[in-house]
Amino acid sequence: MSVLVFTLIILIGSYFAGLLGSLTGLGGGVVIIPLLTIILNVDIHYAIGASLVSVIATSSGSAAAYVKEGITNMRLGMFLEIATTTGAMVGAILAIYIPTHYIAILFGLILISSAIISLQKKVEHITVQKSYLAQKLKLNSSYPTPAGVVEYSVGKVGGGFFMMLFAGVISGLLGIGSGALKVIAMDSIMRIPFKVSTTTSNFMIGVTASASAVVYLQRGYISPGLSMPVVIGVMLGALTGSKILVNTPSSKWLRWVFAIVVTFLAGQMIYNGVTGKI
Repeated sequence: MSVLVFTLIILIGSYFAGLLGSLTGLGGGVVIIPLLTIILNVDIHYAIGASLVSVIATSSGSAAAYVKEGITNMRLGMFLEIATTTGAMVGAILAIYIPTHYIAILFGLILISSAIISLQKKVEHITVQKSYLAQKLKLNSSYPTPAGVVEYSVGKVGGGFFMMLFAGVISGLLGIGSGALKVIAMDSIMRIPFKVSTTTSNFMIGVTASASAVVYLQRGYISPGLSMPVVIGVMLGALTGSKILVNTPSSKWLRWVFAIVVTFLAGQMIYNGVTGKI
């Protein structure tokens, strides 16, 4: 296979990865890594490195828009980034020493979890119970809606912090944004509105990935020739996905498509990991 054909395949595959990731809110890394490792036989460490770079690029672009709209809780995000970046550094270091077939199996299991999470019905939470720690850290905030500004409080700060630590480890270990785990921490544990949890998660993902990318860069696992088409493809796909999502009344069928694709990829990753092909 020539370099041009190889690059075009990555570019097209990354475009669809960014498209699916944008439509479901779980990022393109869950598709990029199986694409590179299973179809193109790229070493999983280099695939993770390229995925991390794409996560940084896409998160930086979309996060700025959400911050401008006043939806993102920046104070909460910066507080929780202490946990995610610490976890990401630990995960990235572990990934260097853990055998690749174990990483592939774990990645497959996380993919199946992401597929299940993407199909769950999202419930809007407005916490009214005051948390002492949230008040001391000034984490409670508000966000604009068509009906006016909605005030909300942040609960179970400690539980959310430790969940973010785990999310960071998974992000560094597998090279994905682990947005699903971050949303679980903020939506289900800390009980903040779903719109705020998703936008704040998006704000945090880029910082978490940056912490992991430093380790991969030092180890020489970030290849510019591999990362460039991945970043371009994912960003174009994410842009297309955001436009489709605005004009689509229901995204339920999109989530089913995502779940089917991801479950298939997960099966392939687990199979190749068990048989030692990765």
